[in-house]
Amino acid sequence: MIRTLAITHSHEVKVGIPLEEIHRDDYAWIWTDFSSPTPEEAELLDTYFHFHPLAIEDCIHVLQRPKLDFYDDLQFFVLHALNPDTLKVEEVDLFLDHNLLVSFHHRHLSEIDDAWSQVIQHAHERKIWSRGPVGCAYTLIDMMVDRYFPSLYSIEDELAELENQGSNESVEELMNQVFDLRGRLLKLRRTIVPMRDLMYRIINSQHIKNSGEHTVYFADIYDHLIKLTDMIEADREMTADLRDSYISLNSNRMNAIMKTLTVITVIFMPLTLIAGIYGMNFINMPELNWKYGYAIVMVMMFLLGAGMVMWFIRRGWFK
Repeated sequence: MIRTLAITHSHEVKVGIPLEEIHRDDYAWIWTDFSSPTPEEAELLDTYFHFHPLAIEDCIHVLQRPKLDFYDDLQFFVLHALNPDTLKVEEVDLFLDHNLLVSFHHRHLSEIDDAWSQVIQHAHERKIWSRGPVGCAYTLIDMMVDRYFPSLYSIEDELAELENQGSNESVEELMNQVFDLRGRLLKLRRTIVPMRDLMYRIINSQHIKNSGEHTVYFADIYDHLIKLTDMIEADREMTADLRDSYISLNSNRMNAIMKTLTVITVIFMPLTLIAGIYGMNFINMPELNWKYGYAIVMVMMFLLGAGMVMWFIRRGWFK
């Protein structure tokens, strides 16, 4: 699907004009959005807009790392949107010129729709038309970055709940949850850190025309990405601490079990030795024919076992 938004030189908003009827010189600026385009629609990037073939190739073959490329007077952006349910990355490509913005994405994205509606609203109120395509690009990127926060807040809520209720579950279940959280944090980090680096390049670039007045806005997005990065690192450290705590707890439990088994084994070792000696079938064993031999051996084994138990208790092995 292709949709168009055009602002005339007299500040009028035109939505839904067929692409073939648009002449760029007749408008102050134009935003064309390619949403889930067909192969025939994707070919318009070359046949109608005449964009650089390398940029078109990056649009067709996803998934590229967030980046900014310069082609003569055209700037090409690769951005990453985030699916809040699966944390799957969706690529959004932008072509930015002095009076043109073209967005290209293979899947329908709600943040694009929200940015589209906001730009139309502000254009009717004449709040954003003077910003042009750069202002639209800022609005779109800001919407995408704002969608990162709920996913991270959800992980932080799970982490806080895990920290408060961890003692009610087995160590194995806790470890599985911790590693699941670390995996999701890693997915977020792989998305947010490249976007942060891209925003740093944008606010320090001198090649984007009419971007000077918008630097403070892009810097605000950069601050949000820094905050997200810091939150992710803090959460990863917390999951690492929880992981180490659970590993230590599991090791302590294993040590307690091994100590108990060792005590039982040591107590029964001399008893087993005595039983083994008197279990030998030799003829010349006087105790076998003694009337009180069995009773004396049993009492001796009981006293030996009880004495070893008392000794271990004094040594603190049963604490």
